[in-house]
Amino acid sequence: MSILVIAEHDNVALKPATLNTVTAATQLGEDIAVLVAGHNCGAVAEAAAQVAGVKKVLIADAPHYAHQLAENMAALVVGLASGHTHILAPATAAGKNTLPRVAALLDVAQITDVIKIDSADTFVRPIYAGNVLATVQSKDAVKVMTVRGTAFPAATVTGGSAAIETVAPATDVGVSSFVGQQLTQSDRPELTAARIIVSGGRGMGNGDNFKLLEDVADKLGAAVGASRAAVDAGFVPNDYQVGQTGKVVAPTLYVAVGISGAIQHLAGMKDSKVIVAINKDEEAPIFQVADYGLVADLFAAVPELSKELDKLKAAG
Repeated sequence: MSILVIAEHDNVALKPATLNTVTAATQLGEDIAVLVAGHNCGAVAEAAAQVAGVKKVLIADAPHYAHQLAENMAALVVGLASGHTHILAPATAAGKNTLPRVAALLDVAQITDVIKIDSADTFVRPIYAGNVLATVQSKDAVKVMTVRGTAFPAATVTGGSAAIETVAPATDVGVSSFVGQQLTQSDRPELTAARIIVSGGRGMGNGDNFKLLEDVADKLGAAVGASRAAVDAGFVPNDYQVGQTGKVVAPTLYVAVGISGAIQHLAGMKDSKVIVAINKDEEAPIFQVADYGLVADLFAAVPELSKELDKLKAAG
């Protein structure tokens, strides 16, 4: 079996989700190739070649891959599909945008959000917001699937010595163009890669109150997240959103503040190792999944938590 992993990157460095996807690929076979499509992305290809388990890196360097637009990526991947039994990508916004197009062009089914690999043709994926796990068997000649990064450990970034091979770029299909992007700049860890996340919900009241969480997050070296309700209310940007329609995370510690625990939010964070919930409603569903729960007014509890962190820091 030959597995093709589509790398996610910014033309400078690999995104962490790619490493989790490589780990999933190693459970399918040893012949793993990583596709790096971008512009001036040689450094990414070199980094991918060092990842443990990768046997070959395919690099397609062209201006129309600079932002990995789904239409151009799909055309490239379909051209490389011959000879591969599995095509994998991280279950991120980019992966979920590209792989359905690949599957449609190959006339095969796409398997989404794989969290476990039973065999070369049988996979487990969550449905109904993670309340049910479906075991899916595919008889397609090429299995096209996105991999949930939180379900697999990251591959080691060193120890590999894969060959780098240049592949001819596919023609620019010309049906979409990159216009621009607005990114939230922060010194905090990226949400999907953070070991600690402090999230706020509708109970925060307004965007200014998120400064309480940011203060705690900075002291913990944590990322800041939010529920969909907080994002929809305009408290914080949508790239903060954790949940079924946001980012799926599984940090070592997840602190949920003023979050009731709607099923959509739980689907995105319930795999966290330790969950701490602060909510004034003792009947809030978040307490059903929390390892530690505090029934309290968050506007009293969070500043107190911040003070205690200061004391711990002062004590060394």
